[in-house]
Amino acid sequence: MRTTMLCAPLLFALAACEASQPNTPAAPEATGTSAEAGADAMASRDPAPGQKAEVVISDSEDRPIMQAQVVLERLGFGPGVIDGREGLSFANALEGFQESRDLPVSGELDAATREALSRWDNIPATRVVTIPASWGEVRFAPVPEDMAAQAQMTRIGYESMAEKLAERFHTTPEVLAQLNPGGRPASAQGDPSPSASTGQDPAALPQFTPGQQLRVPNVGADAIDAAAVDNKDWLETLRSLGVGTTQPDVTRILVDESEGWLKAYDADDRLVAMFTVTTGSRHDPLPIGEWEVKGVAYNPPFSFDPTLFWDVPDSAEKQQLPPGPNGPVGVVWIDLSKEHYGIHGTPAPEAIGRTQSHGCVRLTNWDAARLAEMVSGSTRVVFRK
Repeated sequence: MRTTMLCAPLLFALAACEASQPNTPAAPEATGTSAEAGADAMASRDPAPGQKAEVVISDSEDRPIMQAQVVLERLGFGPGVIDGREGLSFANALEGFQESRDLPVSGELDAATREALSRWDNIPATRVVTIPASWGEVRFAPVPEDMAAQAQMTRIGYESMAEKLAERFHTTPEVLAQLNPGGRPASAQGDPSPSASTGQDPAALPQFTPGQQLRVPNVGADAIDAAAVDNKDWLETLRSLGVGTTQPDVTRILVDESEGWLKAYDADDRLVAMFTVTTGSRHDPLPIGEWEVKGVAYNPPFSFDPTLFWDVPDSAEKQQLPPGPNGPVGVVWIDLSKEHYGIHGTPAPEAIGRTQSHGCVRLTNWDAARLAEMVSGSTRVVFRK
C-alpha cells in the first residue's frame, strides 16, 4: 500500500460519470469518534489456519455461498454485494480466483474450486458484532432530489444506520434484515421471541442502534494501520468501509467492457484482484485504449457541468456537490490520463454490473477504496471491448 502518492486536485471536472439511471438519494453524515490507532471493534478476527473460529452466537444456517463470497473477497476477488446468492459478480470473483490459482476458469463453484477454497473452511460466513457507541454521534437525514439543494449540503452521507452498516459489511440493508430477524442475530437456537414479542415482520428493515448486537457477513481484510495513512479523513473512510491498509501494489489494470470486470496485476504480472464494474453506454462508450493513473482524490466533491451530459439540458445550472459516500462518484476518484475519465465509487452498490454509466468505470465504494490503496502514478490502465 502507498500512502504518499501523486494526488490529483480536489476539484475535478468529473464529467461523464454520474449514473445514467437515478439512484436512491442519501443523507448527510457527521463523522463519529475514531477508534484509537485504527482499531475497529467490529473488525474480523480470523482463526489461525487449522483452528476453529470462536463463535459466540452460532448462526441459524450454514450459508455456503456467503462463506465462499467472504473468502473470495478476503483474497482480493470481490463478489460485489455479499448476499449469499450466485450471480454475475460472484461468477467474476470465482473466475479471478481460478485464474490466479491456475484452475480451469469456469466461473462456477465446481469441485476443483471448492477444493482450492477448502483451506479457508474455518472462516465462518457470518459473525456477530456490537454497534459502537460512537456511531450514536452520526447524523442521518434524507438528501433532497434537487441538485441545487444538494449543493447546499456539507456532506452527502448515509440515509440511515442500516445503510451505513450495509456499506461497512459490503452488503445491503435487506440482507442485514434477513440476518437479523426482528432486529436480533439469526441463531441456531431459533429464538422466535424478537419478532413475536414486538409484532415486527422478520423481513422488515430493523432500526439498528448503538450498542445493539447484529449478525453481519464476515467480511475481512479490514485491519487498519493508522500510522500508514496521512490523510485522516481517508483513514476514517477506510475504517467505515472495512477496507484494510495492507493491499498489494498494482502496476497494471485491465478493464473489459463486454465482460464487465476489472483485473489488477502486480509487478510480476500476477492477478491479485478482480472486481465487477459498470462501464459506459452507447451514448458514452468506454474510451478504449491505454491510459495512466494521474492521481487519486479521496472523498472528492463533484463538479457538475450539464454541457457534458447527453441526458441533461445544457440550460441546467452548474453545481459543486459536496463529498460523501452517497455522492455521484462515491468515496474516491482515481484520475486517468484520459480527460474527464476515471475509476470511482458509487452510491448504489447493488447496481454495479447492472446499469450503465457515462463512460467511466464504477465499482462499489469498498472495492473502489481497496483499488485506490493499490494504485500509484506508475499504474497503467487498459480499456478493451
